[in-house]
Amino acid sequence: MEPTPLEPVDESWERALVVVAHPDDVEFGAAAAIARWTGQGKTVVYCMVTSGEAGIDGVPPDECREIRVVEQIESGRIVGVDSVEFLGLPDGVLEYGVGLRRAITAVVRKHRPEVIITNNFRESWGGSMPNQPDHIAVGRASLDSAADAGNRWIFPEQLVDGLEPWGGVTQVWAAGSPVSRHAVDTTDAFDRGVASLAAHRAYIEGLGWADFDPAEFLEGMSRPTGSRLGVTHATPFEVFSLVWGQ
Repeated sequence: MEPTPLEPVDESWERALVVVAHPDDVEFGAAAAIARWTGQGKTVVYCMVTSGEAGIDGVPPDECREIRVVEQIESGRIVGVDSVEFLGLPDGVLEYGVGLRRAITAVVRKHRPEVIITNNFRESWGGSMPNQPDHIAVGRASLDSAADAGNRWIFPEQLVDGLEPWGGVTQVWAAGSPVSRHAVDTTDAFDRGVASLAAHRAYIEGLGWADFDPAEFLEGMSRPTGSRLGVTHATPFEVFSLVWGQ
């Protein structure tokens, strides 16, 4: 049975906010897409909900936090992102709820994106591979915060010093979702995506992946997705629309 073809995402936007749980979440699949868009002159801001301090077993959290912040900033620079924010919530124990929605809504109102990009927040990556709880919590909260940001009666304490509600988010995209129906061509930006992942050197070494090849890993996802879009490399997205009838 032939895989279902994918539709191109709508790229008629100028500002996007990427909201993910950890440093490296963007790079394990979506960084090449970010490189494509910054190359088009679009503005992309990164928001890391945690600093990934629980991500390396052999490194204490305070030390790990510093390492991962530096690596993430460099990863963003490689793909044209010069604004990377860290909310500093605790790594590994995020919970979906009002507190997480409040934190993300504040960032949405600050940066006023048209599109919010997050990671897959389904229960699995497809098949038997379960998703990580932080990913699920952040993805769900990002989707809800897209609407929360436009309602002045939700988290009204944020609306000070001229900050206004922002109802301009039209779509939320979940990268790598197993039920993605859309994708973007990343063929020309693929190498920058690889370099962005490779910049997480200490994290990858800390996982004990001695023979890990960033290009080989990313190709394992981007080529099958590209074939469904009719190109060499692509990144898949599950698209949620916040506009009635679209």
